[in-house]
Amino acid sequence: MRKMLVPLMMACLLMLSSCSHQLVKMIETPVASRPAGQHDVLGLTTAPLDTVRVGFVGLGMRGPGAVERFAQIEGTAVKGLCDVEPDRVEDCQKLLEKFGRPRATAYSGSTEAYKEMCRRNDIDLIYIATDWVHHVPIALYAMEHGKHVAIEVPAAMNMDEIWQLINTAERTRLHCMMLENCVYDFFELAALNMAQQGLFGEVLHVEGSYLHNLDDFWTAYWQNWRLDYNAKHRGDVYPTHGIGPDCQVLNIHRGDRMAYLVAVDTKPVNGPRVVKKLTGKDCPDFQNGDQTSTLIRTVNGKTMLIQHDVLTPRPYSRMFQVVGSDGYASKYPVNQLLFRQDRLTSDDVPDHENLNAHAALPDNLCRAMLNRYLPDFVKELEEKARRVGGLAAWTS
Repeated sequence: MRKMLVPLMMACLLMLSSCSHQLVKMIETPVASRPAGQHDVLGLTTAPLDTVRVGFVGLGMRGPGAVERFAQIEGTAVKGLCDVEPDRVEDCQKLLEKFGRPRATAYSGSTEAYKEMCRRNDIDLIYIATDWVHHVPIALYAMEHGKHVAIEVPAAMNMDEIWQLINTAERTRLHCMMLENCVYDFFELAALNMAQQGLFGEVLHVEGSYLHNLDDFWTAYWQNWRLDYNAKHRGDVYPTHGIGPDCQVLNIHRGDRMAYLVAVDTKPVNGPRVVKKLTGKDCPDFQNGDQTSTLIRTVNGKTMLIQHDVLTPRPYSRMFQVVGSDGYASKYPVNQLLFRQDRLTSDDVPDHENLNAHAALPDNLCRAMLNRYLPDFVKELEEKARRVGGLAAWTS
């Protein structure tokens, strides 16, 4: 668990790195005092369950999709549905009925309604999809009551919360998983397999981002919590979609670790405009810039470029790139691969000797390479993933 969540510590640093208007400010991050006798839960295994009994907390933006997916997965039972707003609970009850599942016990009416659900003895896993600031309190309460937890990103908002999750998971020996779905994207998994097979040579640089204009979504967040967080905090407040896949490719905490970072942002232009549009009030002290760029260097001399922008009109992108000594991969705006010829064989790409050294593989060869290196376990799950709402593959 300790190793699993350290990348999240760096994610919090991204949030904190721009909190001062000084031009230069080094932020030291000492390791907290560790409780004696605890061991990490990175390789934790627990007794298998014939049926995983789940309780959901937070049914606004991402929660209903999670309920719908679980309703189509064998070996699961949705036992509880919790949200402050009772109508959201009822909407998810209808999702269960749609897929022939029994209605779950409903919990609503307050921000602490989840506690009664966590105290039940017939629930194994609490799935948390609330606003960000409630993630950790709910997760801690659930683990203290014997429940595994799955938390939508970001799992925690500051270093103190991160260590609380780590310490509680280690002490209770329960799974605490941050649900970073982008590490399971088809392209990212194929690129990871290529990296592990050595096709890129030595990976030197990676890029990732969350570039997603939220103009169509701001009003959907309960009590305007997401815009409010951006108004009060400066920096990359949502880094894990980009940083998660990058950490896997660079073997972060499996041979390397992040050493330091530098972050810069633009001035806030669109943020105050959105506040004015939604509330009718001026917001002259809006904190977050429209664009934040963070450059991270690892102990082994690799670099990561992470960006955040939810306020400007640009195409969606997670900017995923892998730059190696002998190869390259990029997912956005189009899938691209490029390798030195001696890294490829005729099994990878027919007629590979005649490829251009400074141009991406033709689309048909790129698609063939991606399919060749997509891990087998993903191929086995691909049909199911498509059916329950998984990301579309390049073959679509």
